[in-house]
Amino acid sequence: MTKTTTHEPVITIDGPSGAGKGSVSRAVAKKLGCRYVDTGAMYRAVAWMATHDGLALDDEPAVSALADRVEMTLDDQTVLIEGHDVTSAIRTAHIDAAAARVARMPAVRDVLVRRQRAYAAAGGLVMEGRDIGTTVFPEADVKIYLDASPEERAVRRASDPAHGLGRPKAALSSVASALEARDHSDRTRKSSPLVKAGDAVHVDTTGTPLDGVVEQVLDIVRQRLAAAGFSTHFI
Repeated sequence: MTKTTTHEPVITIDGPSGAGKGSVSRAVAKKLGCRYVDTGAMYRAVAWMATHDGLALDDEPAVSALADRVEMTLDDQTVLIEGHDVTSAIRTAHIDAAAARVARMPAVRDVLVRRQRAYAAAGGLVMEGRDIGTTVFPEADVKIYLDASPEERAVRRASDPAHGLGRPKAALSSVASALEARDHSDRTRKSSPLVKAGDAVHVDTTGTPLDGVVEQVLDIVRQRLAAAGFSTHFI
């Protein structure tokens, strides 16, 4: 007898900066007819708002209170906080560094994890970040961990206009250094560090075109959803 799963699927895609999480997650969500949520944008938006309001980024009580009270709206194209469109403003080297500091605060993470879990109540979900499969949704239906070589991640980030980091190749070393610092921050923080979940499928995107990575991830997702008894709508 074939089992049938009635809840909507939750798919997590974790990994370091420059691994391709955003592009892959958006494409996978679109193919499956699920919503896409970029949790990194949430930390960036809080960092942007804290900076905008003049809060000290080491004032955990103040920043966590801000994260708890602000109105934040995300879709696959736009990030709004308190009615401000910050889609481009949060994709800068300055906000990247500020977001890394904010993300190290356990109280802020507690607030945003609660917000992130609430998204699952509205249906199928593809959520990307750094602790989604380990902390936010440890019981997710499918977990993917994307990675790539440090060199390739630096090249991608340096040429990605979405992050405001489009620079000549001569500046590649500075981008690589910034990524190394962010990796260290993410992997050594006490609260929900970046690690691969034990049941996540590791996908190395080094040297693979975006379309190829998307198809590889979709194959994994569809196989696992089929095995779990999900509707053919998702597979």
